[in-house]
Amino acid sequence: MSEALEKRMVAAGAEISQHLQNGIIRFWLENGIDRVYGGYLTGFNEQGILSDHTDKYVVTQTRMIWGFSNFCRAFPEDARLREAAKQGVDFFLKHFWDATNGGIYWSVARDGSALDTGKLVYGQSFAIYALSEYSLATGDPRGLKFAEHIFDLLQTFAVDTYNGGYFENLESDWSISGNGLAAGDRKSLDIHMHLMEAFTVLYLCSRKEIHARKLEEVTNIILDRMIAKNSGCGLNQFDVRFNPIPAINIKRTWNAERKTGQTVGVPMDTTSYGHNIELLWLLNRAGEVLGKPTDYYDSIGKKLAEHTLKYGLDKELGGVYRDGPHDGPALVTDKEWWQNCESMVGFLDAFEHFNDERYAEAFLNVWTFAKSKFINHDVGEWRQLLDRKGSVISGDMGNPWKAIYHSGRAMLECSTRISKLYPLLEGR
Repeated sequence: MSEALEKRMVAAGAEISQHLQNGIIRFWLENGIDRVYGGYLTGFNEQGILSDHTDKYVVTQTRMIWGFSNFCRAFPEDARLREAAKQGVDFFLKHFWDATNGGIYWSVARDGSALDTGKLVYGQSFAIYALSEYSLATGDPRGLKFAEHIFDLLQTFAVDTYNGGYFENLESDWSISGNGLAAGDRKSLDIHMHLMEAFTVLYLCSRKEIHARKLEEVTNIILDRMIAKNSGCGLNQFDVRFNPIPAINIKRTWNAERKTGQTVGVPMDTTSYGHNIELLWLLNRAGEVLGKPTDYYDSIGKKLAEHTLKYGLDKELGGVYRDGPHDGPALVTDKEWWQNCESMVGFLDAFEHFNDERYAEAFLNVWTFAKSKFINHDVGEWRQLLDRKGSVISGDMGNPWKAIYHSGRAMLECSTRISKLYPLLEGR
């Protein structure tokens, strides 16, 4: 690597570390804790002002638990992070746990009264992820206990024993949801990828063989059934037999109830650049936890990185697009915060694995766009959705789908990776 590029990487790492600690963590510590009822408030407009949307969803409550727990491990001297995680777990286990049927509700009101008692595997996966991370960070056995219980429920009620994988949308009593918008007849890369992510941390915490086995199983399903063999990109949605089918909006989990600008409406199977590059680094993290050789997933990882680099990266204006065909330019050129967060980590991961400076340049491309367009520096968080040029479509700092997880995780991953890649130049 040239000295000039190295200096740019180190400078980016310093900027990212500063943004994480003085922007993201500060914002959520000051604003995200519900000091009346417990748990977290996540509805904030572009100015960081609390909105009237104060219902609490499993996705963002668990992502907040995960975030504060993960930061607790990174910054153990800050007692505020541990307390922020603990009070979130206290509220979550009291109000989201279904004492009758087991499992986690989809949503509750601000005070904890149940609203939607559906059992979506997406929500269950993030509960496992967050509660396992919480026990890793604090030693509190409640996290692992409930994470294992939810895992066992998934093996009982959600596993598709005939076709493989998991049914993703289930009702309060664990019966499979209807077809169509309720999507009981569909499977997705998105949710199986997050199961892989959850089982990775569960196994890291428990070290139980069954958790390792199920982690490897879901990873192999993704590799064998959910990635296009020719193009090397991830597919979006499938029928229960894993035949790829055009994506639709899905009740609760996939665009149907959130503001994201353009929605799915093209009669073809598209790919998500954000999921592809996120899958790259999550695969490598799973392999690391399972004790695989560092190059174990490099063959598919290279394809995922190259597809996002070729079609997903906006080389002219910066940032990463949302969706496109398997082979060809992007169809949805909006830029959403989470794809760009995950792309930063993924491109850094690709650079670490393949030592190809194109990936370092891609990382810097996305960070330059993000710090100029996505980040509201006065508030400290990322805006949700921009058009291709960076004009704001949705400026939310937080909402039922957006909290500390993607932005905070990406900033910690990137600053940690850069600090390991390079000693500070002035220290040489």
